Amino acid sequence: MIKGLLRCFTAYVKDDGVKLLIMKGNGSAFCAGGDIVAGVQSIYNESWKRGADMFRDIYSLIYIIATYIKPQVSLLTGIVMGGGAGVSLHGRFRVVTENTVFAMPETALGHFPDVGASYFLSRLPGFYGEYVALAGARLDGAEMLASGLATHFVPSNVGSLFHYFFILWSILGWKSSTIVFLKEQLKKLSSLEKVASNLEDEWVAETIHYLKKASPTSLKITMRSVFLRNHIS
Repeated sequence: MIKGLLRCFTAYVKDDGVKLLIMKGNGSAFCAGGDIVAGVQSIYNESWKRGADMFRDIYSLIYIIATYIKPQVSLLTGIVMGGGAGVSLHGRFRVVTENTVFAMPETALGHFPDVGASYFLSRLPGFYGEYVALAGARLDGAEMLASGLATHFVPSNVGSLFHYFFILWSILGWKSSTIVFLKEQLKKLSSLEKVASNLEDEWVAETIHYLKKASPTSLKITMRSVFLRNHIS
């Protein structure tokens, strides 16, 4: 899949007939990310080359997407995790629904949030990015919109996200900053500070439990990467 996306993005940037790119998942999920376990196992069972090639290709793709001159629209339905976040959140438009589930769960796998995650997580309000990165926290579409990871919220019952977005585009134009969302779904997210003040002890216990299971080395690398990115202009 990664090699296919590399070919598409490389070809379309030179094609004057292509004005924008739309990315969507094939099914109920957008993308759950790459198979990190398979990459690591190949190092032990075969050679380092397969894993190295996998990471080289995905990192090259992320760079191309992040620096792409044509607008990219990502329709984020269902699971958006790991590499799935990398190929979408660096694009210009990120459309979510109430069914979207985002996470960067790498610390539980002995890895760290890569694919440019230190860039978009370090831009979240306060220390929310550190929390999401370290604890592998799952965010829904409303939380993604409130924190800035998403640019638009479209309720899933409107039908086709593809057609709905283009209706929005035709009315507002590319330069509009209008955001579409369901107000009742965001009332509890009026501010991240308010959410934090209402947290129960159960949430704290679950977070600590997750951190204890995660790789200590992964946590240190993750914390350093997001923290340092906050201090780079």
